[in-house]
Amino acid sequence: MLGLDPDPSKLWPDALAQAPADGPPAGRAAAAVRAHCAALIDAAGPACVAVKPQLACFERLGGDGWAALAATVRHARAAGLLVIADGKRGDISVSAAAYGQALVGVTATPFGDVAGLGADAFTANPLLGIDSLQPLVDAARAAHAGVFVLVRTSNPGAADVEELALAASGAPLWERLAAIVTQLGDGGASSRGGLTDIGAVVGATAPEHVARMRELMPRTVFLLPGIGAQGGRVGDLAPAFAPGRAGGLISASRSIATAHEAGGAPASAARAEAERLRDAAWSLS
Repeated sequence: MLGLDPDPSKLWPDALAQAPADGPPAGRAAAAVRAHCAALIDAAGPACVAVKPQLACFERLGGDGWAALAATVRHARAAGLLVIADGKRGDISVSAAAYGQALVGVTATPFGDVAGLGADAFTANPLLGIDSLQPLVDAARAAHAGVFVLVRTSNPGAADVEELALAASGAPLWERLAAIVTQLGDGGASSRGGLTDIGAVVGATAPEHVARMRELMPRTVFLLPGIGAQGGRVGDLAPAFAPGRAGGLISASRSIATAHEAGGAPASAARAEAERLRDAAWSLS
């Protein structure tokens, strides 16, 4: 999976050249970000099944950034790729429902319906509890989309909270989160055999937990970030693919976008790195 985390200060030169010569900084930066993401999709997309835009990287540019995000989603869809919106949303019921409408649904207004981003799935934060996840799950199912719930993330500080032992069982918190994912997934229409519609974010930087997570979530799709720049290695993730190739989605962002820094043109270097990661993943399943 191709992660899209565009940094306006580190875009490909050809993308920078496509920005308007003048105008407000946000508009010019957003135009360059849009061109950069389109070029990345064109180069690396054929080796991927999905893109994962990091919403914050677009939202920081304001309305122009959201417009660039919407254009990137359209470009990815035209390339035949799924779109997983990485926003890690989570809130009380009213706000969670609004997040669901914004990402995969439609908002009814007195002036007509307003379509959301149209993602195929999105990431969600479970730390407010099951009641905060349910509106997100309901919105996703209504749109025939999916949700990836954070279980054990890829950042070094994940251990500060997610590894804490629960008083009732002594098991780490992430095991309880895994149980919640299984519970929510078992309620889905797509859970009749095969994989469920509620996935789990499982950091590739802690591969020692992957086998246990697969035991706890046998029919869950794992979204596996942290490959490349964060230090995760594809070869350590074999247990994630126990259900088959569709059981895991390996995500790489910076290692693809910046592959040219080791030599070569940006597009060809990105394509080569995406193909290398794809081949490594296929060898596991």
